[in-house]
Amino acid sequence: MSAQPLNPPASPYGADDGARTAVPPVFDAGFLGALDTLFAWRRDVRHFATRPLEEAAFADLIARAAQAPSVGLSQPWRLVRVREPGRRAAVRTTFETCNAEALALQPTERAGLYARLKLAGLDDAPEQIAVFVDPEPEAGHGLGRATMPETIAYSAVLAIHTLWLAAAARGIGLGWVSILDPVSVARALDVPERWRLVGYLCIGYPAELSDTPELERAGWEHRRPTGAFLVER
Repeated sequence: MSAQPLNPPASPYGADDGARTAVPPVFDAGFLGALDTLFAWRRDVRHFATRPLEEAAFADLIARAAQAPSVGLSQPWRLVRVREPGRRAAVRTTFETCNAEALALQPTERAGLYARLKLAGLDDAPEQIAVFVDPEPEAGHGLGRATMPETIAYSAVLAIHTLWLAAAARGIGLGWVSILDPVSVARALDVPERWRLVGYLCIGYPAELSDTPELERAGWEHRRPTGAFLVER
């Protein structure tokens, strides 16, 4: 179930007018089926096994994230690996505060269900990464973002998604914690003032596996069919 080049030459590069051109792979039906399975089993993980993630596995995930597309090839994501217990505790405190505020905003009929949801793996995940974006990176020279500056943040989201899929393909879980105060997290991690928090990731080996989102299993929400959000003009 691997991608195979079509009529591969002796070298991975062809020769067209002296240029070195990589031969594109052909993704067969087996690969596409496995990719569809990966999409189905990619989950927001909140229950982690306590065993550590191997350093080589962590480095591999970061390398995959760096292959994500970005506006103007700016690569504006800034990844902070959070390892100090004190800084982790500060993030945990921020989560508790924000989660309590979110609970207070829930309507009465959903407050009990919300309170029972496990919304973060901060206590168990062996790896935690704060994903920031530099809103004015030198790389890219501003290409593509003059009219839509938010594409800088979108690029960081693409890096997260790329990392997410790479992790799932390797049997590694990722949970995105969004119930946080960005200013408090930035202060706890002592990052440059101009950086903006995009997401806080918990990473490790999942304690359980499922092809159904946890929020759906808990009865909080369910997926809509594609017709619910596809508009034609």
